[in-house]
Amino acid sequence: MDAQQQRSETPQPRPPNHCGDFSAILTVLLSFIAIVAMIVIPSSSSLKNGLSILHQVPEGHVGVYWRGGALLNAITAPGFHLKLPLITHYEPVQVTLQTDQVRDIPCGTKGGVMINFEKIEVVNRLHKDYVYDTLLNYGVQYDNTWIYDKIHHEINQFCSSHSLQQVYIDVFDQIDEKMKDALQGDCTRYAPGIEILSVRVTKPTIPESIRRNFEQMEEERTKVLIAVEKQRVVEKEAETNKKMAISEAEKLANVSKILMEQKLMEKDSARKQEEIENHMYMAREKSLADADFYRLTRESEANKLKLTPQFLELKFIEAIADNTKIFFGEKIPNMVLDQRLLGNFLQQVSRNLSKERKSET
Repeated sequence: MDAQQQRSETPQPRPPNHCGDFSAILTVLLSFIAIVAMIVIPSSSSLKNGLSILHQVPEGHVGVYWRGGALLNAITAPGFHLKLPLITHYEPVQVTLQTDQVRDIPCGTKGGVMINFEKIEVVNRLHKDYVYDTLLNYGVQYDNTWIYDKIHHEINQFCSSHSLQQVYIDVFDQIDEKMKDALQGDCTRYAPGIEILSVRVTKPTIPESIRRNFEQMEEERTKVLIAVEKQRVVEKEAETNKKMAISEAEKLANVSKILMEQKLMEKDSARKQEEIENHMYMAREKSLADADFYRLTRESEANKLKLTPQFLELKFIEAIADNTKIFFGEKIPNMVLDQRLLGNFLQQVSRNLSKERKSET
């Protein structure tokens, strides 16, 4: 009895509950399918955009959201973000530099010729602070309004006010800046968040017959330019030869001038040397003349001192004594030895000497 009661009191094991395990597996499977759907479905798919909870905003973009068709103020940065599926719609908007290519733009020139611009590139950027205002006013495809359509309008305005010659050749290099200024002016006024950085315009396509005419004109212009350049070359060569001749003549003139100056310097040096020699000769001759004058003066003074009656008588006697000739005749003694004649001569000489001494004193 006790054993039976003991067995009856022992708890019996519960049968396994397979329903709870199946619901857990189903929950995990549905979660896995939802995650795979969010990852596998392309980002451009509207289905994923509506169904996904987790979405990614790429670098260089911002996330913009609509709820029930109304644009929300919330703007998200690059990265992963969450949203309400089927209720909130989002679009990535690029805020870095982007290049919009506008193709096949027909226009008519002032002369009525139809031309076509195959491609015009517009480099632009939407500032992050103006994303909400720009999309609120012009939508996600704001560049259709302010770039694509605007380029068509401005190109046609430009072509209608210029001739084909001007559009194709003369002012073609100015089209880029004119388009940039026109686009930026309207964007600054109506959509200030859009910045136009540059515009690149390709050469337009013109009718074949007109293009051949332009090529012929260019060939003729090239020939004229070649002839002008040849003429300039000839003129430049002639000018160069003229300058060389002038330079050579100036060189020869300078050489002649230098040689002439050298000869003049040599002549001047010879003249100065001759003047020095003449001065030396004159000084020497003057010294000799002064010496002779002094000698003769001293001799004259000495002779004056010697001119005394006694000295003259002595010289008279010596002169007679030195005479080796003998004269014979009756009058010889009277002529030679006449004492009165000698005395008168000596007295006259003494008087002359005394007068000269008085005059000197």
